[in-house]
This record gives sequence, structure tokens and C-alpha cells, in this order.
Amino acid sequence: MIQGIFTPNVVPFRDDGSINEDELRRLINWLIEKGISGLYPNGSSGEFIRLSFEERKRVIRIVAEETRGRVPILAGAAESNLHMILDACRTYADLGCRAVSITGPYYFKVSQESIEHFFREVARRSPIDIVLYNIPQFSNEISVPVVKRLALDCPRIVGIKDSSRDLPRFLNTLNEIKPQRPEFSCMIGCDELLYSALEMGADGGTLSSSGVVPEVLMKLYNEFRRGNREEARRIQFKLLELVNTMLYGTNFPEGFRAGVSLRGFNMGPSRQLLSPKEQSDLEEIRGKLACILAECGFQEAAAACQRFQARAAAPAPTDTESIVQEVLRKLEASGLKPKT
Repeated sequence: MIQGIFTPNVVPFRDDGSINEDELRRLINWLIEKGISGLYPNGSSGEFIRLSFEERKRVIRIVAEETRGRVPILAGAAESNLHMILDACRTYADLGCRAVSITGPYYFKVSQESIEHFFREVARRSPIDIVLYNIPQFSNEISVPVVKRLALDCPRIVGIKDSSRDLPRFLNTLNEIKPQRPEFSCMIGCDELLYSALEMGADGGTLSSSGVVPEVLMKLYNEFRRGNREEARRIQFKLLELVNTMLYGTNFPEGFRAGVSLRGFNMGPSRQLLSPKEQSDLEEIRGKLACILAECGFQEAAAACQRFQARAAAPAPTDTESIVQEVLRKLEASGLKPKT
């Protein structure tokens, strides 16, 4: 089964916008050393849509080379047409990936009938297992009835990653499929819902925050598996401030990229241009993240937190015009106002 915590890793870039392969390799090894269950390259956090098809395949190759079978790879293969998806499936199977993750078709709105037919065709022709990826924010939703029929009819489809942020939908998926196919993996894609999902029978999660604090996510998961529910619940609540700051403070996944950089990695510039105000906001978010991480014991973020606190404590620069007007006011009050 596909289970545990899979990391949808971010991709470091060089100043010229190219993939920083050396830093990506270092990040992959770090995540594995921190005990993560598996890797999920070419997910939303990896900005796969901003990479070329060849770059996406290159990312998977790098991850496979560095992983060397130590943890399973769930490779993102959400391409824009059937031909490219099957090309990716063959490539990732040859590289030894455990399975591929495929969203519903994106950009164009299509019917559920069309989505079901599409996945049946992929399942019939794919040489590698498939995990459905339901993320209706960015692609066509895969309805629960369609998921159920695909799960029960297609052995090649082995699980679902649900990032809908809809817990009732996730519970209905568990209830509809698990009694008839218990080995079908149900993974939550929403960091804030990990504990709740595990409590109701989820097999794990594919969670962006695990790329920033893999130790914390693995502790939550392992404590839950050991039966230490109260400790797992405590960690989930403690995680909320970090997740909310990274998720809602700026354009996704900029907050998570900032979080990874605070753990000691050179992420470089994003391929999504930020306005001057957004760049300023991101610096504010980075400072807040640094202090949250430092408070939680991640000392590599402590220096950045101290700089942020020093800036916040410094007196705000005074407007030059205000200074001039104040001087003139005092001179006039003393009867020494200069002639104009």
C-alpha cells in the first residue's frame, strides 16, 4: 500500500531560472534522512505547471537517482493530454517509481462521464500504478461515484490523493471504497486535516508542510500509529500556525519555499513574478516563519528571526516633509520663522 507521509517537494531554481539540480539532490537526501515515508515530485508545491515536460521528467529522474529505492516515489504525471500522460507513465515506471499521480483534466471543463472514460483508458494502458489526484481548485473534480467505480473496476488504480479541503467528501470516499477494497490508499492532501483524516481511517497524507518540517509531520503520524492520540492531536494544533502562515500569507507555494529556505536551502527565485508589494509581504512572512520555526526548536531559523524582530523594533522612518513642517512650526512659535 501507499501509506505514511509523502512530501510534495519544492524545486530550487538558479538566478537564471533554471533548475538548481545540486540543491534539489541535497534537499531530497535531507528529506529521506529526516525519515519521510515517500516523495511526491511534480506536485503542486513543485510548481510542475511552470516546468516544461522535459524538465518534469528530469525532476523525476533526479529524485529517482538520489532516492535509490530508499523510499517510494509517487511521481506527478498530471499532463495535459493522454499521449503525454502515457509517455510520463512509461518513463516513471522505467525509473522505478512506485506509482504516478494524475489529476482530472484541467483548464477545460468536462463531464464526469468523460473523466471516467479518460481514467479507464489511462488505467488500461499504463505500465505503472495510478493514484487519482482530486484537486478541484485547479482541475476538474473527480466525483465520489466515479472514484468508487474506478477503484472497484480498475486494479491499476490503487489510491486517491484528495486535496479538496472537503472532509465530508473524504469520509464518503473512505466509506464507499474501503469496505470493498481495503488496500485502496486514501491519502489526505490538506495539512490541517491530517489528524482528523487519520482518525477516520486515512492511510496518510501528501502534505506540503512535510517539506519544511518533515520531523514534525512524521512525529504526528508515528504517534498516531502508536496509539498516542492526544500527542498526535497536540502536534496537529501546534502545526496550524506554521501552515496558515505559509499557505495564506502570499501566493502559493511561496510561503513553503520560504520555509524550506529557512531550513538551510537556497531556493532561488520563483518562476512566478511577484509585485514589489508581494515581495515586501513575503519578507514579512519569512520573518514570521523564522520565529515560529525558532520557537519550535529549529535553530537554523533563529538568526533570521532575530533580524526580523530587530527590524520590527526599530523606529519607523519619518517622512522628510513632516520633519520640515515640524521645524518650521517650532521656528514660527519662537518668532524666528525664516522669510520665504
